Amino acid sequence: MAVTIFGHAQGGTPDAGSAVPASVSGTSKKAVRAENRRLQKDVLRNLSKTKGLNTSNLVVVARSGVVTLGGSVPEASQVELAVAAARGVGGVAEVKSNLVVRPEGL
Repeated sequence: MAVTIFGHAQGGTPDAGSAVPASVSGTSKKAVRAENRRLQKDVLRNLSKTKGLNTSNLVVVARSGVVTLGGSVPEASQVELAVAAARGVGGVAEVKSNLVVRPEGL
């Protein structure tokens, strides 16, 4: 069985609650983007290791500690499983779920 995980990281501000641009806070935009990519990869890795979770249609966006999960899962129980797995990653301050339940084959 092949598992494909799509991910997308975006640049952002240095911390989730701040509206201060990276250039003003002293953290470079490049460093913020690198941190977002690292967090995205860590979350994707944790999701793929989670037993009972179908990750073939999941998308992860990480932005300054806020992780947004998108895509679809085949069963409603997998939504909470994915959210819990994302929350368990160091550096994740908040998890937003835009996951939809779409049974396999649809």
